[in-house]
Amino acid sequence: MKSAPAVISVAFVLGLLTWLLLHGLNINSARYDSQLRALGDFTRFERGMTREVLTARAGLSRNYDALVHMVNAYDDALTRLRDTAGLDAEQTRVIDVLSARADRQESLIERFKSRNALLQSSFAYFGLFSDRLAASESRPLVTAASALAAAMLRLTLDTSDAAARQVEDRLEELAQLQAPPAETDSVHALLLHGQMLHDLLPDIDTILKTLVAESNNREQDAMLAVILKRQLAARASARKTRLLQYITSLLLLSGIIYFGMLLRKRAMALRRRAAFEHVIANISMLFINSSNDGIDADVEMALRQLAGCIGADRAYFACVVGTTMHTYRWSRDGIAFEPGWPERVLSLAPRLDGGEDGIVYIPRMNASHPHDAMLTEAGVSGWLCIMAAYGSRDGILGFDAVRGGALTYWSEVSLFRMAFDAIGNAIRRTRLEGEKERLQASLQQARRMETIGTFASGIAHNFNNIVGAILGHAEMADARVAPGSRPAASLAEIRRAGERARELVEQILGFGRRGEGRRERVCLRTLVDETRSLLAASLPSHVTFEVDETADIAIVTGEPAQLQQVILNLCNNAAQAMKEPGRIELRIKVHDLAKPLSIGRSEVGPGRFTVISVADPGPGMDEATLERIFEPFFTTRPDGNGLGLATVREIVEQHGGAVAVQSRPDAGTRFDIWLPSGEPVEPQPAQHGSDPAFLGAGETVLVIDTDRRRLLRYEEILAALGYEPVGFTGLAEAIAACRAAHARFDAALVCHLPGGSSLDLAAALHDAAPALPIILAAPSTRDLAMPSLKTSGITELVHHPLASAELASALARSLVSSATSGRLRRAAGAC
Repeated sequence: MKSAPAVISVAFVLGLLTWLLLHGLNINSARYDSQLRALGDFTRFERGMTREVLTARAGLSRNYDALVHMVNAYDDALTRLRDTAGLDAEQTRVIDVLSARADRQESLIERFKSRNALLQSSFAYFGLFSDRLAASESRPLVTAASALAAAMLRLTLDTSDAAARQVEDRLEELAQLQAPPAETDSVHALLLHGQMLHDLLPDIDTILKTLVAESNNREQDAMLAVILKRQLAARASARKTRLLQYITSLLLLSGIIYFGMLLRKRAMALRRRAAFEHVIANISMLFINSSNDGIDADVEMALRQLAGCIGADRAYFACVVGTTMHTYRWSRDGIAFEPGWPERVLSLAPRLDGGEDGIVYIPRMNASHPHDAMLTEAGVSGWLCIMAAYGSRDGILGFDAVRGGALTYWSEVSLFRMAFDAIGNAIRRTRLEGEKERLQASLQQARRMETIGTFASGIAHNFNNIVGAILGHAEMADARVAPGSRPAASLAEIRRAGERARELVEQILGFGRRGEGRRERVCLRTLVDETRSLLAASLPSHVTFEVDETADIAIVTGEPAQLQQVILNLCNNAAQAMKEPGRIELRIKVHDLAKPLSIGRSEVGPGRFTVISVADPGPGMDEATLERIFEPFFTTRPDGNGLGLATVREIVEQHGGAVAVQSRPDAGTRFDIWLPSGEPVEPQPAQHGSDPAFLGAGETVLVIDTDRRRLLRYEEILAALGYEPVGFTGLAEAIAACRAAHARFDAALVCHLPGGSSLDLAAALHDAAPALPIILAAPSTRDLAMPSLKTSGITELVHHPLASAELASALARSLVSSATSGRLRRAAGAC
């Protein structure tokens, strides 16, 4: 379909040229020449016929062969005239007139031929008998015959009425003579032929006169005029056609020159495009082996090559990757960039209309235009800017003309989109490769951490025993001291530290797993107060710890133990960095972000955030150290392990926050922890003691633990809570006891067993006593799925090592649920 206009145009030009050729050749000229020759032959042969007739009349011609040839040629000329006339009505009418005259001429000639034959015969006999009578002996007869011959001779020359009457008189005189008998026949014959000649000669002369009168040029002239008119018109048309041919030739020549210029321009554009694509290919090849360290030099070289394609004095590429702007520049020798250029282009470009392709091309600036004036102030006289596609404004490729006055005009500047993509893809690729290297390093670190986590999990069981002993003895000692006394306060602190230790054990067991832990609403003021008591015993004597109180109640959602670990790590690091007396300041502030904010390597917001700031007046850090402080196992202290700050950032980012650090050598350091904040509602303080409502009333609890010493401690805790414990260290003994007396036990407590057999043990108990509520004590509940718990008959989960308050609540809920289920079963049986 696209070639149809071109085909129609070519067909039209060919048709026009053919028409001009045919009309310029004046093909009718040959026809008119043929008509003129035919008309000339017609006139010539007509005159020849008249000449032959006169010759035959004078007796000079003895036959009519020449006359017949003339008549045939005469007819042929008329036929040729009629054939060449074609459909011309005017010529046809004139030829019809000539044809009618030719018919008359030929009819007269035929009459002449027949009359002239008799005339010549009569002349012969008339002369013969005249000669005979002239030799007669009768003088009157001779005289009369001679007078008749003289009169006949005159009639031959003059066929007027007087000459005819004279011949007629002579004939009458001869007829009245008395001829001798011997001459009677001759006289009779002479009178007969004389009378015939008297009649034929005037008739033949009349035919000759008519034939001569018909042989005028009036009809030929009319035909000649028509032919000449047609010939002149054809010549005039041919002259016009030749003029049109000349004009058409000029137009075609102009068209050829124009299209030749277009082809030359197109060829130059194709050569320029090929050169540009060659530059793009070289740039792409250059970027194939670009590394993260050499990308700056490669981009600068690419900008130099691209600037040469358009005659630019400056070239630059700016893009935003994440929250960081990357800028690459190139300029000719002696030409510098204006301050803030090209960074300002990122804000200027969106205000200009780049069209659908996002390209702004101004070969020469117009100072009267507002946007052009802004560019002129920056020393730009010609500008090409390629913005990121799809409406994104986070990247530009720009070219400036400074000294040259204007950029080289090029209609295919859209090809620079390929250059933009090539450079952008190369930068993204190198950044991704750098990110890949970082992720690989993180993977190696994760594998090391996994090894550490495996090792930590291996010792967690023994650590649990220690923590369990601390909590158990604290519970039993708390029952023997007076509430509100100093020993009670110390036991409360011991119990609180043991509970944090238990949570840390759970955290160690879940180390390396990326699943969300058990989150709760945490009041940071309460958390900091608890942390302050822990820091009081661990901070050096020359370091003081101060908290800047805030009027707002800061609430975050997270794991208290992990958040406390963040504060402890930051404060301990600050204390270890301080070699001289000083103080660590901790501040808590709440910020409302209306738009996203870049913090460190992360982006937070919008929303409400709580910022925990830990500042110290220590020696500070340089840029090189700041770049690596969050790397695992990187440390500047001989006795450090390099896990503190890495753990801090990992915990904070898992909570949806970010970490920022500000430090300079000899100017101290400040860490800002940004955490998503909840509604400012003061949470209820934790109840560490046993609520009297949750104490038992002598219910029997089956306890299973493979460690006899730990089993005895748990039995003491249950007895202190008002329950009757029955302990077992073996699975078979417990199952046998359940099967022997189904109603003996009100609940079962299955403690953690190494090797992951706790769920199997609970399932076996459930099979032996389906109605028995089972409580599972586990150091970590991250990997316990609800379907497996339900299948094993477990109704409650508590932390291991045991805490009396948590265990009392779980037992109370299990017994209530068991009693309700029993009543429902009994009611159903009664129905």
